[in-house]
Amino acid sequence: MKDSIDLSSILAAVEGDTTRRLRVFALLGLGIVDSISNGVMSTTDAVNVFFNAQNCHTTKKILRHDTADEVMGRGVQLPDLFEALAEPEAQQEFQREIAAIRSLCLQLLTLHLAVA
Repeated sequence: MKDSIDLSSILAAVEGDTTRRLRVFALLGLGIVDSISNGVMSTTDAVNVFFNAQNCHTTKKILRHDTADEVMGRGVQLPDLFEALAEPEAQQEFQREIAAIRSLCLQLLTLHLAVA
């Protein structure tokens, strides 16, 4: 995958408040995590497409939400697991990180659905 998702453009197009933007962010995050989990996207592709520096900056600047920042921070580090750890440990930690990102996105989605 070569094209990256421009989170700032997507969030700018979302009408409404930060709650709606956080829901869109959470849904995007869940889609990326599922793509990684299903082998459709590699961790490196996920960083290039979504968990990149520009989108991390956008998350901090536009969303200003600690949970969204944590999603991005965990996502950025996914490829590093396979460089820093032996294969069995990397796979185990990878599964933990994917589950954590998924859980954080679901928290954002359910928290802000309840508010809406």
